[in-house]
Amino acid sequence: MYSDTVPAPVPSTPAGEWLPELDIAPPGQQRRLTVLLRLLLLIPQFIVLAVLGIVTFVVAVIGWFAALFMGRLPDWAAAYLTGYLGYWTRVSASEWLLVDRYPPFRFDAPGYPVRVEVRPGHLNRLAVLLRIFLSIPAAIIAALISGGWAVASFVIWLIVLIMGRMPEPLYESTAAILRYGMRFQAYWLLLSSAYPKRLFGDGPLDEYRAGGIARASGTRPLLMTGAGRMLLVVFIVLGVLYAAFGGSSATWTSNDQTHTSIGTSP
Repeated sequence: MYSDTVPAPVPSTPAGEWLPELDIAPPGQQRRLTVLLRLLLLIPQFIVLAVLGIVTFVVAVIGWFAALFMGRLPDWAAAYLTGYLGYWTRVSASEWLLVDRYPPFRFDAPGYPVRVEVRPGHLNRLAVLLRIFLSIPAAIIAALISGGWAVASFVIWLIVLIMGRMPEPLYESTAAILRYGMRFQAYWLLLSSAYPKRLFGDGPLDEYRAGGIARASGTRPLLMTGAGRMLLVVFIVLGVLYAAFGGSSATWTSNDQTHTSIGTSP
């Protein structure tokens, strides 16, 4: 098992359809000053991610060739890509106002309220060979939903700035977008053989509340209210409209997420 904080050897058995997991702390109060200056404060993080994105491209290419012959990523490539994925996810969660705490400049962050868990394992060599084509549908979905969030980002920023916190439905839909993007990148980078899925969460929140089921974090499992699902639909519609009328193509938002998606082609 890999997490973004504890290194582990690549398992000898296939990872199968186990989906990468994202743990984010439940929505809480945020300092309005850090919300106001969030993008400015994260500029150093964006610069680091841009540099790491170059390294990620090289590692991804080497890992792709290695996976064709070995049927899995080399240990060192899996460890680096897992660390990068966790780092990118933490920065994105901060930028998307899901957490208030500033992300550390390192791959391991055991005390940070955002954690990623992936389980690299054996890979189907044919799926590795065709990964760029297999990834296209998921890449389109990821680009549309993140693009839709970007269209509404100013309104979202105002809401969080005024309230000092992110409302639960908005938290659910934003976390769903981030989790899908994380799962897409894990699939693209050969860290997972499971195709990205469950964009609309793992189940309705009301049913879990009625059953008294405890959650490990605010997103594990990712449970959504009707309002959260509706917001996610709104983001999808906005993304489609942006792709159709706002530019020649839908693009990733936040810190240029193409570093490890379409732009990091093995």
